Amino acid sequence: MREQSGQDTGSAAETDGEAALVRRAKAGELAAFEELVSRHEGKVFSLAWRMLRNRHDAEDITQQTFMKAVEHLDTYRGEAAFGTWLMRIATYAALKIIRKRGGLEMVSLEASTEPDDQGTIARPDYIADWRESPDRLVRNRETGRVIEDALGELDEKHRLVFLLRDVEGLSVRETAGALGISEANVKVRLLRARLQLREKLTRLFGDPATQVRPHALAKGPHTASGGRPEPA
Repeated sequence: MREQSGQDTGSAAETDGEAALVRRAKAGELAAFEELVSRHEGKVFSLAWRMLRNRHDAEDITQQTFMKAVEHLDTYRGEAAFGTWLMRIATYAALKIIRKRGGLEMVSLEASTEPDDQGTIARPDYIADWRESPDRLVRNRETGRVIEDALGELDEKHRLVFLLRDVEGLSVRETAGALGISEANVKVRLLRARLQLREKLTRLFGDPATQVRPHALAKGPHTASGGRPEPA
């Protein structure tokens, strides 16, 4: 997994072209902001859908995210990639819905309920490093659906950390800030999420399941004709 110290995971990757679009959008050029929406709308929707598992709510979050982005565009200083900034907005908005559902009372994101030492969690030898593994298991529609189902079976607190850190590429610090937990808890929950996912996939596919890369999920769930994920 990508790990950076004190630096946003997406800052270095932001293209000059996108930075120029942001500057133009800040200057009031509508076409520039529309291009930014076009570039990031699908990813924002995918994150919202994976967090909420509800198309209507995900569509609302997507709309809210870009409305807030317009309202607060002058506060964006480029310290993080524009896409990462949008992911933060979407995450906060989605968490509000989860709290209204009562999910966070069970999840207790604010409470430090887990050990800070990753060494307390056994790591099976068969768990491979996903950075070095092929993504052949997610290349077809059927397998992609199974992986999405496995992700949906994770409990809320582990799924949210996995989505933000491994799928969306937020740093440990950003993930902790978005969820209101310590960086140590992010690491613990992330490890547990990876182990749970690989256990589920191994039961379905055998040993090759340990080779699935989480970043392959960043392509989003299988899509319908509109280009947005189609819930299973």
